[in-house]
Amino acid sequence: MHITIVRALPLLLSLATPLPAQTRSAPEASPVTDTVPKARDIAWPGGTMRLEVDATDTTRRIIRVRQTIPFAAAGPITLLVPQWLPGHHGPRGEIDKIAGLRFTADGREIGWSRDPVNVYAFHLDVPAGAKSLVAEFQYLGATEPDQGRVKISENILNLQWENLSLYPAGYYVRRLPVQATVTYPAGWQDATALRGKRSGATVAYDATDYETLIDSPVFAGRIQRAFPLGNAASLTVFADDAKELAATPDQIARHAKLVDEAIALFGARHFDHYDFLLALSDQFGGIGLEHHRSSENAVGPGYFTKWNEGPGDRNLLPHELVHSWNGKFRRPATLWTPDYTVPMRDDLLWVYEGQTQFWGYVLGARSGIYSKDQTLDALASIAARLDATRGRQWRSVADTTNDPVISARRPKAWPDWQRNEDYYNEGLMIWLEADAIIQRGTGGKRGMDDFARAFFGMTDGGLRDGDWGEVTYTRADVVKALGDVMPYDWDGFLTARIDRITPEVTKAGLGGYRLVYGDTPSSVTKARETDRKLIDQSYGIGLIVKEDGAVDAVNWDSPAFRAGMTSGDRIFAVNGIEYSKARFLEAVGAKTPLQLLVKQGRRFTTIALDYSGGIRYPRLQKTGEGETSLDRLLKPRR
Repeated sequence: MHITIVRALPLLLSLATPLPAQTRSAPEASPVTDTVPKARDIAWPGGTMRLEVDATDTTRRIIRVRQTIPFAAAGPITLLVPQWLPGHHGPRGEIDKIAGLRFTADGREIGWSRDPVNVYAFHLDVPAGAKSLVAEFQYLGATEPDQGRVKISENILNLQWENLSLYPAGYYVRRLPVQATVTYPAGWQDATALRGKRSGATVAYDATDYETLIDSPVFAGRIQRAFPLGNAASLTVFADDAKELAATPDQIARHAKLVDEAIALFGARHFDHYDFLLALSDQFGGIGLEHHRSSENAVGPGYFTKWNEGPGDRNLLPHELVHSWNGKFRRPATLWTPDYTVPMRDDLLWVYEGQTQFWGYVLGARSGIYSKDQTLDALASIAARLDATRGRQWRSVADTTNDPVISARRPKAWPDWQRNEDYYNEGLMIWLEADAIIQRGTGGKRGMDDFARAFFGMTDGGLRDGDWGEVTYTRADVVKALGDVMPYDWDGFLTARIDRITPEVTKAGLGGYRLVYGDTPSSVTKARETDRKLIDQSYGIGLIVKEDGAVDAVNWDSPAFRAGMTSGDRIFAVNGIEYSKARFLEAVGAKTPLQLLVKQGRRFTTIALDYSGGIRYPRLQKTGEGETSLDRLLKPRR
């Protein structure tokens, strides 16, 4: 055996010796051929598609779909599943949940092939003589949160048509007629921007175009209540428990005032009717998604019943309502696409989302859904969190507009260093400053209200009230509209705030107030800590800790970071005493270095944390007497 090894050694050495570089194999790239027809602004010649949906199997979260696509002529066709979805700002189509796909024509099965480049595309050849193609498949909804958002529970169902339909490639989606019919579980009621006729458990919705269908999702459930709000708007609430529907007249009046204040702001309604769809459940996946004539909103229980315990998630509905004007009626040209296979470019999300965030908080205050003090507390928390975001050392706000494609809201290990969709809240702070600049330059006679009325309401453009079409814009259009409100170097302003790296967030829009820190949490912070059962000391020591000691987040380059801590750690003792929320806060508040017994993975280690800054909670402090620009901004207009 020894002799065999020695004899084999030269061969092994020769195999291990690399060949000369010039003899290495080097393939050439294969060309990538796009075989999906480009969308054209022409009418679909085949007639109205019929979509039949069976949504009765809520126990197993299975929705069965039968779609009939009529044809004017036989031959090859490409059918698409929506991929790039409005409001998501990225390729979020759930094609992975579509199963059992089969096609028939006149009862005969038709073979199909998936496009090798665009996996959302299916190629077929319709035989001669066939007048329609029938597609059948199942949508397999998530049964656990780790499979995606739970859209079907025992009490509530969220139908999103992009997951329940196909569409022919080669046409603008607004040129594809479609009529949908849904059978719901017995006793369930539906709510949607669509209108239709019910027969038993089945609703036949009015025929519309495919773009409008995709933009008109459905909430349905066994426990629901509808509230008219006036101004052609309504709020339909679904819940797991009927007690969650017990909204007081005052609470509903504030939602009605929200719509009233929005119309007063923009000067025109760009919808024929508007339907807030709201689910209150801890079994149903959360969502906040805008549509032109409705919005999908889902939060945990307590929206009405815990109203006095803090603002909770009440900023959600004002934000989504604003999107009817900003994002749906007026839309960045790079975010408008003729169909759902064209990639979206998100470079103007600091307007689309940032200014919506701004107006959401303003209208929340003007309507009373948020109190003024709660709004000021929220602004303090936002400003402080953005200042604590270390990622602003290397990423601009403009670059964060790529996050819907880069990260798609997946969890991040170091979110404050990586940054994550900061165009929302930093956009808010930038638009606050823009309002302060205009108010100061015009002696309080003008402000961002004037921009909103002209740019989103377009009341000066001759567009009639109720027009719910789409008008696109560019960055140059935004700069011009700001200049029409008040001459100023708006291009330079936006370049400095959006495109460049800034060491801290602008606070110039907090006119008359300044950001300060103290040892008492504001109403917003207290409600967040109570709801999520955590302690948020990210502004000082750099830690967010669950009440059981689990470390939820560690800020980059904070004292906790420099001591070696990371998210996923668990604190077992503080200065030698068993961990508790009270003990942790007491130790931080002592303003002396502290020692933590921490479990990191399988190891226990004692971490010396050199921090003596005390407890730090942000709030706004008024700097003088009288009404400030921020006070004027938050005042009701009705």
